[in-house]
Amino acid sequence: MQRTKLNYLIDVILFFSFIGVFVTGLLRLPLLGLQIIIENEMITKIHNLSGILMGVIVIIHLILHWNWIVSMTKSFFRKK
Repeated sequence: MQRTKLNYLIDVILFFSFIGVFVTGLLRLPLLGLQIIIENEMITKIHNLSGILMGVIVIIHLILHWNWIVSMTKSFFRKK
């Protein structure tokens, strides 16, 4: 798989896992009153699984971009 396509795929997965964490996090808030519609246990399971997926994908994302991160950090702290 090409590097560009791999980055795109990882970003898409990261986006959807973030949406899963965000939406289920909102649904868990008692202020919205949506807990009656969907069982809280199911929301919690989806929230936890989405969060784990998001964490794993963030780590993969950082590994794939590590050289860029190091390069940018060096250039940021380089004296002019």
